[in-house]
Amino acid sequence: MDLTVKIGPLRAPNPIFLASGTWGFGEQLRKHLDLSLLGGVFTKGLSLKPRQGNPPPRLAETPCGLINAIGLENPGVEAFCKYIWPWLSSLQPNILVNIFGESVSEFLEIISRLATLPFAGLELNISCPNVEKGGLSFAHDPGAVKELVREVRKIYKGFLVVKLSPVGPIFEVAHAALSEGADALTVANTYPAMAIDVWRRKSALSRTFGGLSGPAIKPLTLKLVFDLWQRFKTPIFGCGGITSGKDVLEYILCGASAVQVGTANLLDPQSATRILQELKELLLSLGEENISALKGELKLDA
Repeated sequence: MDLTVKIGPLRAPNPIFLASGTWGFGEQLRKHLDLSLLGGVFTKGLSLKPRQGNPPPRLAETPCGLINAIGLENPGVEAFCKYIWPWLSSLQPNILVNIFGESVSEFLEIISRLATLPFAGLELNISCPNVEKGGLSFAHDPGAVKELVREVRKIYKGFLVVKLSPVGPIFEVAHAALSEGADALTVANTYPAMAIDVWRRKSALSRTFGGLSGPAIKPLTLKLVFDLWQRFKTPIFGCGGITSGKDVLEYILCGASAVQVGTANLLDPQSATRILQELKELLLSLGEENISALKGELKLDA
């Protein structure tokens, strides 16, 4: 059975990746999961300077989902390079670094500080406010995304992924990113959401709003993957509500080249290897030998 996948210029032994922000930097996960068994991993989002994130409560459970308002807590790019990369890089060959900034210049500065590290690729988290353009999120401004990717490509020639927001002008933003040289898209980030504490008559989260992830969003994100694949025929990481091997195959049939497992990591640190085994068993039961041959092969009504 051939589970190898090609996502643009990146090759991986299988289509199972860990999503950014759902496994930290492997500090605890490496005790439970052999990361080298996976296709790759996306690091927790890195900013130019350390961020403490939002005060608690930062998580709220919902039916079939989880709302988070972590606030992109991370140690900053310098600490990552000095203290985290040396041991993290020994665990998995395909390490993709997720980065975010509040301006184009911040993104570029982060990339320049990562330049000496032999990581497998970059993922740009564009669901952040662009302070240079009045605070409008990059993900809602195709022109800003076009400028960002164009400037990034001037200094970084490696594998480049843009992580889309599931709301806003998603097709225009995708086109802007791809037209300036992005190799792949991650579809998608979390969905804006709320949870209410009726006893206190307040939001269940300290910052009122958060991002919904988990099985509740899978049908919505499958539709986005399908639509983006049909329109652009570009490499896509499907990301949203994956908890089983069947979920993986659904995303691949809709056009994804690979997937990112997120919220499931928080429920079970060994979920990714379980999902991989389930995928193997499912393909065997279907009589399929090559996972890549199934990409985008969803049968449509005549």
